[in-house]
Amino acid sequence: MPMDHVDGDNKGELVLYALSTCGWCKKTRLLLEDLKVEFSYIYVDLLEGEERNEIIEQVKKYNSNLSFPTLVIDNDKTIVGFNEEKIREALV
Repeated sequence: MPMDHVDGDNKGELVLYALSTCGWCKKTRLLLEDLKVEFSYIYVDLLEGEERNEIIEQVKKYNSNLSFPTLVIDNDKTIVGFNEEKIREALV
């Protein structure tokens, strides 16, 4: 799966599922960068074919509404949408 990786402080496994055209997704990515945490992200809308289908199914496990951004922390906590307070709280 072609995820981009951003180095930073390890606060657990963070995966951001986003759309390249989504302003809230960009704000979430920039917040994570500002917090200097390590995370991986993928722009779902830039994928094609089976790869896209696999990622969509993965996102649905965490967010059945398939809305973006979807931030998954350690495979068990999910933050949907841009929620700066929740994101900061989860990463302290």
